[in-house]
Amino acid sequence: MGWEALGQWGEDAVRIERFAGGVANDVWSVRFGGRLAVGRLGTRSDADLAWETALLHHLDRAGLTVPVPIPASDGRLFVDGLVVMTHLEGGPPQTHADWQRVAAALRELHRLTRGWPQRPGWRSSADLLHAGTGTRVDLAAMPAEAVARCRAAWARLAGRRTCVVHGDPNNAGNVLVTADRVALIDWDESHVDVPELDLVLPGNAAGLDDGTYDIAAQASAAWEAAVCWGDEFAVRRLAEVRAV
Repeated sequence: MGWEALGQWGEDAVRIERFAGGVANDVWSVRFGGRLAVGRLGTRSDADLAWETALLHHLDRAGLTVPVPIPASDGRLFVDGLVVMTHLEGGPPQTHADWQRVAAALRELHRLTRGWPQRPGWRSSADLLHAGTGTRVDLAAMPAEAVARCRAAWARLAGRRTCVVHGDPNNAGNVLVTADRVALIDWDESHVDVPELDLVLPGNAAGLDDGTYDIAAQASAAWEAAVCWGDEFAVRRLAEVRAV
């Protein structure tokens, strides 16, 4: 159906402006019923979107500032891959103090989602010590030496408590800061994994000790290399992972 599905949110529902930077999804500001919102159209399965929308409602009820899915006229939270969410104001973190506030928001996310079920079809870093595929990860597409380096980095996280991780908070475009709150947006990469993967922030704003930061940074670089394998960014990230 594509963007025609937007009509499920009202006869007056229209797209306004496309957001730059989207890779896996087509994201636009939209308007319906006199309100501004954000529409995201992608190819995720219904099970995947049900997991994400349930997570966002849980976090909103718990007091985190996140984009909240808005039901269509018939009550559905997604229609043919389209999700419509509340529009949030703010700008990217600018200072070390801003990033410290981001770290606090991430830690609250992690606290609120201990024991959360894995996103359908996804694998954690620990799972990929043995599995070869999961969502956008296909280790068979990588050279054997690269896989060995990534798995060695992830093995250092094995056995730690897991929770939902945002998946890409280090991207300043995924965080909106105002004077009184931090909003975490773009949950397309969120899944269950080790919380340290979220805490490799600019200037070590999460205050990790040297050993923990090194382990987390290596594992995070390995994760991004595996997820994005095939482009120059992935090659650069793999170069940050120490050889076995």
